[in-house]
Amino acid sequence: MAEGATRADALAQARAALLEAGIDSAAEDARALLAAACGIGALALLTDPAAPIATADAVRLDGWLARRAAGEPTTRILGRRPFWTLDLAVRPQVLDPRPDSEAVVRLALRRNVAGARRLLDLGAGSGALLCALLAEAPSAFGIAVDLSPQACAASAANLAASGFAGRSAVARGVWGAALEGSFDLVVSNPPYIPSGDLAGLDRAVRLHDPALALDGGADGLDAYRALLPQAARLMAPGGSIILEIGAGAEDAVADIAAAAGLRGCDRERDLGGHVRALAFH
Repeated sequence: MAEGATRADALAQARAALLEAGIDSAAEDARALLAAACGIGALALLTDPAAPIATADAVRLDGWLARRAAGEPTTRILGRRPFWTLDLAVRPQVLDPRPDSEAVVRLALRRNVAGARRLLDLGAGSGALLCALLAEAPSAFGIAVDLSPQACAASAANLAASGFAGRSAVARGVWGAALEGSFDLVVSNPPYIPSGDLAGLDRAVRLHDPALALDGGADGLDAYRALLPQAARLMAPGGSIILEIGAGAEDAVADIAAAAGLRGCDRERDLGGHVRALAFH
């Protein structure tokens, strides 16, 4: 960044650098990185564009721009991700939650999650789904389960930071195998990318999200075969399970659910119009 650059100068230079690197979201990423580098809100970039950039802030921004140009997502650079109504921490070795996963939360609202008492998030990762659901269910207690110790730590930290430490617990395990009891709502965003497709994923996913959270086996359905029979015994009478699914997997997942004794009852589309969440009871 040039010496004595203003915020407006820095924003234009940052956007140009990211566009040259082929980053589709160059304008949005440039704003987010510049605001964070300067320790200001995005609105300040508009209200005071002539303010000079401090040298230390410019150095920080240049480093972040280089990382973004190399394909690292802005959320991972900044360590934060807005999800639903919350601002969550993004940690290395844990899946970065995406807006498409909010389809699970929208479907849960239609399934009256606000009145739920016991929630279960299988394969919780960052804890994004459970945090969002606890925000909508003020009387609920939730349990987050994940095989990864890093994910368990991330879930616990996000639950605590969101004010839900007293209404939640985190356990390390393989789906719901070690759990007993009945839950009003079970949710999961399991790995559903077919193993053969992993190498072709966008570099932001391939290089920065853990394979454990992506690899769904040969056909992308291994996790559903494992967790759906467990969920069937963990659901309370009248309870539901809501699953995130890959595009085009609706019928295959419904068949696995039916084999586990579950019936389909609802679906929700993502921002791209694909069926992204299925509910069974």
